[in-house]
Amino acid sequence: MVDRHPVRMDILEIMSHIPHRYPMLLVDRILEFEPGRRIVGLKNVSGNEPYFAGHFPGHPVMPGVMIIEAMVQVGGVLASLLPGAERKLAYFASIDRCRFRRPVRPGDQLITEVVVMRVRDRVGKMQGTGRVDGEVVADGVFTYSMVSLEEMHQGVIAGRIVNLEEAQNDPV
Repeated sequence: MVDRHPVRMDILEIMSHIPHRYPMLLVDRILEFEPGRRIVGLKNVSGNEPYFAGHFPGHPVMPGVMIIEAMVQVGGVLASLLPGAERKLAYFASIDRCRFRRPVRPGDQLITEVVVMRVRDRVGKMQGTGRVDGEVVADGVFTYSMVSLEEMHQGVIAGRIVNLEEAQNDPV
């Protein structure tokens, strides 16, 4: 039997699971995936990221909210592959016990591991841990809520999440 969930994912596969796009797409690659249990993602932190222009000039540090967003996006890919998640999107709902332990800077590779803690109907919890060079830089517990794409008038066409009204008017 062929596993329909790849162990590794490139950026195109990631974009078929979450709606984020540049400059808000903060996952470059999925390195490991255990269906229904855990996922590991990578973000190459470039000096060209738009937030570094103001955070902080001459001393660039990745904003904590962007680190959390990167971790939550990795969790969103995992949530999109859970049983019953077809045609649904995970919305970030809350964070608990978040801690930042050291700065993330241009040139770093932020490796995020997300583990499923609990899933109930449309709501779930995941533990996220971000590391650079094996050292923990941030961690926290995320709650998410699954929302039907149809309720948002969206769908998946050619592996992309799209607005259905726009897709109907697109001549391609």
